[in-house]
Amino acid sequence: MEPDKPTLIDADAAIEGKLTGSEARILGRFKGEIHLSGRLHIGEGARVDAKVVADSAEVAGEFAGEIKVQRLLLLEKAKINGTIEAHTLSVREGAEVNGPVSAGEPPRPKAAPAPPLAPAPANPAR
Repeated sequence: MEPDKPTLIDADAAIEGKLTGSEARILGRFKGEIHLSGRLHIGEGARVDAKVVADSAEVAGEFAGEIKVQRLLLLEKAKINGTIEAHTLSVREGAEVNGPVSAGEPPRPKAAPAPPLAPAPANPAR
């Protein structure tokens, strides 16, 4: 397969395994793991049950599992059952999400508490 072309799983395909690469478009069924350096597109009518790590994803079909991306777009007919972790999350009206969602800036470490003040020295009696 040419490195510049995205992987395509067509609507009639059912695949189980591990998918790695730069970009992928899933229109059929996929079960397993997906690791992409670029974009994942899950088309309308597609069913994906996977652990996903990618730069960005667009979901129009059904997804179950874990998804960890920088940018996630859930289209009108998206159905998500699982864990979402995304820096930027966009959800169109009609999309369904069931499961924990973590979106936005990564948590910043809490500032260390200030050290307790030293007690004032006692004044000797005069």
